[in-house]
Amino acid sequence: MNGAESPHPMFTFAHLSDPHLAIQSAPGLRSLMNKRLIGYLSWRTKRRAIHETRVLAALTEAIKQAETDHIAITGDLTNIALPAEFKEARRWLDGFGPAQSITLVPGNHDAYVGVPWSASLGQWADYMRGDGQQMNSPDDFPTVRIRGPVAFIGISSAHPSAPHLAVGSVGREQLAEMEQRLAELGREKLLRIVLIHHPPVPGTVKPRASLLDAGDFADAIARAGAELVLHGHTHRMSHQAIKTPRGPVPVIGVASASARAQHAHREQAQFHLYTVSREAEQWRLDLEIRGLDESALTFRTVRKLPVPLPA
Repeated sequence: MNGAESPHPMFTFAHLSDPHLAIQSAPGLRSLMNKRLIGYLSWRTKRRAIHETRVLAALTEAIKQAETDHIAITGDLTNIALPAEFKEARRWLDGFGPAQSITLVPGNHDAYVGVPWSASLGQWADYMRGDGQQMNSPDDFPTVRIRGPVAFIGISSAHPSAPHLAVGSVGREQLAEMEQRLAELGREKLLRIVLIHHPPVPGTVKPRASLLDAGDFADAIARAGAELVLHGHTHRMSHQAIKTPRGPVPVIGVASASARAQHAHREQAQFHLYTVSREAEQWRLDLEIRGLDESALTFRTVRKLPVPLPA
């Protein structure tokens, strides 16, 4: 960690989302006799030209070179939730870094259809489980990982939905536990970062792709407090906020980690690099947006900006 001699050392972490790892081989016909057929046709005709393996490889290498203290990934590693995709994603995660250095939450594509835990998200449990927690089902969310001065709170909004829908929800039980944990972590004076796949601000996306209980999520954040909410899903950078008594909690989305070119109002690949520090007993958060330079297949700094935090 940088600045170890300081009583409030700096802490850096990267945020990426929606890598949509390439489907390595054609799935059997039997596995496509459900919603997957629509998704696979979309992959073959459109999405595989947008999400490129070499772009994702360049992004992961850029993050490794940045030598961050932690990495947050907000879902959609797969495309149609094939068991083979979960195995391939686990290999990618293992090559990216150790489980204790990467915190992952699932996205709607990772729950495209119902798949047994052991053949799907269970493959990634080491990267999702909270500190000292066993993870045996999706019901084990929320998760909490404390790294340096930061508490990463993992929320799952992923569940199967009907064809042509990409909605998500958190659910009452998970929201209640999230609120309780946020309050506890706030008393411990940690900087609380909530990770979720779907954008939790109503109106960010069309209803067919929205977080169904976004209002309840915002109410829980307002009551318990948080310093930052990070999400994916939209395949573009966005900066919004949830109103709370302590001030607005920033809600920041990131573009897809593997998008080669702009398409349908989506952005080229990027990742966000955050620096956490303390100034006069107040948290300070700085964001560096690193975007794809397609000509050189490298990532360069596009913009730097401070992120205002609630008082």
